[in-house]
Amino acid sequence: MNRFLEDPRFTGIEPFESKLWLSSPTMHGAERHWVDDAIQTNWVSTVGANIDAVEEEMAAFTGNRYAVGLSSGTAALHLATKLAGEKLYGQARPDRGTLAGKKVFASDMTFDASVNPIAYEDGEAVFIDTEYDTWNMSPEALEKAFQLYPEVQLVVIAHLYGTPAKMQEIKEICDRHGALIVEDAAESLGAKYKMNGQWVETGALGQYNCISFNGNKIITGSSGGLFLTDSREDADKVRKWSTQSREAAPWYQHEEIGYNYRMSNIVAGIVRGQIPYMEEHISQKKALYERYQEGLQDLPVKMNPFDEENSVPNYWLSCLLIDEDAMAPAVRGEREHLYHTEKGKSSPGEIQDALTAFNAESRPIWKPMHMQPIYRTFPFVTAKGNGRGSTNAYIAGSAADVGADIFRRGLCLPSDNKMTEEQQKKVLEIIHRCFL
Repeated sequence: MNRFLEDPRFTGIEPFESKLWLSSPTMHGAERHWVDDAIQTNWVSTVGANIDAVEEEMAAFTGNRYAVGLSSGTAALHLATKLAGEKLYGQARPDRGTLAGKKVFASDMTFDASVNPIAYEDGEAVFIDTEYDTWNMSPEALEKAFQLYPEVQLVVIAHLYGTPAKMQEIKEICDRHGALIVEDAAESLGAKYKMNGQWVETGALGQYNCISFNGNKIITGSSGGLFLTDSREDADKVRKWSTQSREAAPWYQHEEIGYNYRMSNIVAGIVRGQIPYMEEHISQKKALYERYQEGLQDLPVKMNPFDEENSVPNYWLSCLLIDEDAMAPAVRGEREHLYHTEKGKSSPGEIQDALTAFNAESRPIWKPMHMQPIYRTFPFVTAKGNGRGSTNAYIAGSAADVGADIFRRGLCLPSDNKMTEEQQKKVLEIIHRCFL
C-alpha cells in the first residue's frame, strides 16, 4: 500500500479512477476527416494537401511569410540552428557542423531539445541563467555573457511553459552585439508578446523560429513541428535539407548533408484538424491556471509568473514555486529524491509523490542544462558573471543560480485541459494536505 494512502493527513481522499495527466492530446473528430482524406487519396507520404494547408495556415497565424512542415520540433530546431551557423560562418564540410569551434548562448532552464542542436552542429553551448519574472533567459545574464564572450553571434532562446521571455530586452541586446536569434516556441504556440508596442505571436520573434506539435502541446499531430521564417531563401534551404538535400537531377544527387526530417501528410492531417481548436485549448488552460492561482493563494506558494503588461501566455503548464521559508528539507540525486515531512512545510518531491499516489501526473521543473551531467563542463553565466566556481565558503550568498533555485522549489502541476473543476479541487486538496 502506498504510504500516502495510509497517511492520516489524506484521510477521505480516494485515488482518481483514471489517470489524471499532466497534459495529454485532446481530439475533436475533425482530425479524422483530414487523416481519412490523406488515406483515401493515397497521399500518405511526406507531401500532400494537409502539409500545404498546415504550412499556409500556421505561417499566417504566427505572422511569418513561410513555414516548413517537419517531423518534430527538434528537427525544426536542428535545421534552424544549422542554418544560423551557415549564415554566420559559411557552409561547413560534410564531416563538420556549421558551428564547429563556435560558442552559442542558450536558455539554461529548458528541455534539452532546445540546446542539443548546438552539439549536433559541433558548437559549444554557453548556458544563460534564468530570471524570476518569467522563468526564462535573464537579459542581465545575457548582457554579462556578451561581456565575457564578445565573439558570440548566436542566441537560442526558449519560452518556458508557454510564457514569453523578455524579448524586447533580449532582442535589443542581441542587436547591439550583432547576434542572431533562434526562437524555440515549442511550448508557447498561441502566446503573444508586445514588441515595440505591437503584439507579436511567439514563433515570429527571432530570425529563425520553431514550434512543436508533440502529443502534449497546445495542439498536436502526435508529432511534428514547423520551421518559420520571413525568408523564402531560408525556407527553401530548410525544405531541401529536410528531404535529404536532393539536387535537381534525374537521379539522386547530393551536394550537401541532408536529413529525413519532413512532416508526414498523416501527421499534418491531425494538426489540420486541431488548428481550429487552438484558442479553445488555450482558454481551457487559462481557466486551469486561474483556478490553481485562486485555490493556492492561502498556501506559501506562487504560480509560474508572466509579464502581464507585455505578454499573454498560452498557459501550457501550470506550475507552483514553494516559498523558501516553507520548504521542508529535501535533496535530489541524479535519479532519486529524498525529503522530510515537516508540519506547515512541504517540498516538490513530497507533492509529486502524493499526487502520484492518487493517480495524478505532475513533473519537476526542467532541470537546468548547466546541471545536467552531459553539460556540466560547459560555461554557465549568471547576472553576476561566470556561474562556474562561484561559491565561496567565506562569503554568504556568493553564488547566484536562479534556475537551480526554481528547479529546487518548483513543480509542474496536472494541466490537462480535460481536467474537470471537481478533479482540480481534489488536486488542490492533496496539495493543501501536504502542508499539514
